[in-house]
Amino acid sequence: MDALDEKILDILRQDGRASFSGIGRRVGLSTNAAAARIRRMERSGIILGYRAVLAGEVVDASAGLEAFIDVRLDADRDSEAFLAWSRTVPEIWDAVHVTGPYDYMLHVRVRDTQILNRLLRLLKAEGGAIQTQTRLALR
Repeated sequence: MDALDEKILDILRQDGRASFSGIGRRVGLSTNAAAARIRRMERSGIILGYRAVLAGEVVDASAGLEAFIDVRLDADRDSEAFLAWSRTVPEIWDAVHVTGPYDYMLHVRVRDTQILNRLLRLLKAEGGAIQTQTRLALR
């Protein structure tokens, strides 16, 4: 990756539906050159996908609850598959593979305890978690 790739990623973070031509204009590349760079980043796993963030799912960083969730995965669950899945969940800001009794530590931000409860159930139902431990950030 180089500085142009970083600029392209910044644009896609802000607007995942930006066109190849629009991205190319903003970074000084042709449409085909911008498309080739994006496709290369998709193939190499730098870009894992694009998602829609629905109204009500956006969480203001200064509002709601911030928590850390330790996750132990089912022995059959692939670690990389879990990481890719976690990137599709808007409330999960970061997922860190850790040592010790848990496999991952998630940094999450949610609007309220109802959304946190939904997220914990989702981790088990879809994420492959067999055990979680949640700690709320106090400040």
